[in-house]
Amino acid sequence: MKRILPIAIYLLTLIILQPVNGQVKLPRLVRDSMILQRDAIIKIWGWAAKDEKVNVKFNNKTYKTKASGDGKWFVMLSPMKAGGPYTMDITAGNKITLKDILIGDVWVCSGQSNMVHQMELHSIRYAKEIEQANYPEIRYFWIPTLTDLQQTHDDLPTGYWKWANPQDVKQFSAVAYFFAQKIYEKYHVPIGLINASVGGTPIEAWTSEDGLKDFSSIINTIQKNKDTAYINNINRAAANNTNRPQQQTDLGLMGEKQWFDVSYVPKEWRTINIPGYWEDQGLKDLNGVVWYRKEIDVPASMTGIPAKVFLGRIVDADILYINGKQVGNTTYQYPQRRYNVQVDLLKPGKNIFVIRVTNTAGKGGFVPDKPYSLIAGNDTIDLKGYWQYKVGDVFKTQAGGSPGISAQNQPTALYNAMIAPLINYTIKGFCWYQGEANTWNPGEYANLQPAMINDWRNKWQQPTAPFLYVQLPGFMEYNYLPSESNWALLRESQLKSLSVPNTAMAVAIDLGEWNDIHPDNKKDVGERLALAAEKIAYGENIVYTGPIYQSYKIEGNKIIVNFSNVGSGLITNDSEELSEFAIAGADKKFVWAKAKIDGDKIIVWSDDVVNQIYVRYAWVDNPVNPNLYNKEGLPASPFRTDKTPNP
Repeated sequence: MKRILPIAIYLLTLIILQPVNGQVKLPRLVRDSMILQRDAIIKIWGWAAKDEKVNVKFNNKTYKTKASGDGKWFVMLSPMKAGGPYTMDITAGNKITLKDILIGDVWVCSGQSNMVHQMELHSIRYAKEIEQANYPEIRYFWIPTLTDLQQTHDDLPTGYWKWANPQDVKQFSAVAYFFAQKIYEKYHVPIGLINASVGGTPIEAWTSEDGLKDFSSIINTIQKNKDTAYINNINRAAANNTNRPQQQTDLGLMGEKQWFDVSYVPKEWRTINIPGYWEDQGLKDLNGVVWYRKEIDVPASMTGIPAKVFLGRIVDADILYINGKQVGNTTYQYPQRRYNVQVDLLKPGKNIFVIRVTNTAGKGGFVPDKPYSLIAGNDTIDLKGYWQYKVGDVFKTQAGGSPGISAQNQPTALYNAMIAPLINYTIKGFCWYQGEANTWNPGEYANLQPAMINDWRNKWQQPTAPFLYVQLPGFMEYNYLPSESNWALLRESQLKSLSVPNTAMAVAIDLGEWNDIHPDNKKDVGERLALAAEKIAYGENIVYTGPIYQSYKIEGNKIIVNFSNVGSGLITNDSEELSEFAIAGADKKFVWAKAKIDGDKIIVWSDDVVNQIYVRYAWVDNPVNPNLYNKEGLPASPFRTDKTPNP
């Protein structure tokens, strides 16, 4: 032992004194199949041991650098034309080889759920587009939901570059994909899409602390949120508060035979209609569980083959059982219900369909004007009509309590974890589709959106990077009378962001659905964004948007409205008279007005208003028929003159 110990100490000393080379590491974005920005200086960065030498070899050039004291390193690649594929070698104490790299245009796509919505969720409408997707040079990098209330991140935990083929394109954002497809087909340069989007999130969550410095109340919230003890106390109180539903028992799952069982014999079930909300059909103010049941007669031709059940949309959660077996379930209200039925489940003749619906707030049930059907082969059975129902559970709540803090809805939280890791990556520009979550305070959005645009440009150090965004479409019940509207106010705030240089707005007022905050038509949205990109980012001399209100003047008993972006001229897209114009006097009691096109102007009047001074167009949550367009087929943005000084 006396001989072994000195030798062991000697060997250990040698190990400690040996110089250690670190393993060079790359950020998640910098990997195989990435697309780098053409015609721009490109930053490649990563981590290594302190003072470690790092070499980057790319496109027949070698770039040398050394890691700083904190282990960070970067090189700046010379601008390159579109092309590839290329290989990149990064060498330090180890070597990393990246393959299949393209040079093209990179767009950061962000926002809330309408930018999230994948092609797969719209697979019925876009089945052909999915099947024919074959664009190896359109590539997509998806960032999962990540939050941090305290600090910014310098990397992402996961992510891969995928190209647009029939399988992988299903996970592409539909809006982003159609945007990229349109640009690619025109310019034939590789298009990279980096999507950082989270459903239901406000614009403040996507903006950095620096970008929000002029909003004192928001800054106060940011500072409080940095205190983890404060957050934990709030959320702990929410978890224990008396406002949450008390433990309930669903009678449909309690008995000797559960209500979805084929041997269950229904007793005291009542009649109800699908689609429709149960509050509108005799169940007053019910939050709880309602079971629906119906015997469906299925012909032999529809059995033994793959089948699908379409259940439109359901508020909030549902489970579908067929012949006693669970076929599918969805836990929240927004997705379309499209469930695959296993081949051996349907049988000729009587089949028992049971749907368990859970609702915790507002009206529960089946959203109207959506598809409800069983499809197999070339045959379809309509599932709309009368079903039997029975209440399985009633939720009871007590007043008081705190809802807690949802990190993804807090200012800076998404920027810190999902945007900050991207800012070293050179890009072409931004595509933004968001606003629904800010309709509760639409006026503030007029300042928040320009602040975010400038914030992102500053962080990327690209002060003129094109910023393209979608104006909110129509949503909720149609308005057959002039009315006030937070959605209209939010659209107005979005419109004001056009004062920020190098921005463009895709008007989508005509692309909404009254009963779906996620309208199915994503292709026109993406292509209108692409049209805006052609003008703003690619310098094309084109008409890229519909008519935009510019000014007005009063002439006698008429109001003359002037527009920009009239293109080849103003038209109605349905060849009918102009609609959705309202007029008012000083009392702002608006009534529907008559309107006609006069060259590049609109003349508005009403025999029912004396001393008319204000005009509004499509100024409601969801206009019935906003039909003012230019001849290029692009719709006019909603507007009001209420706050515009009379020239």
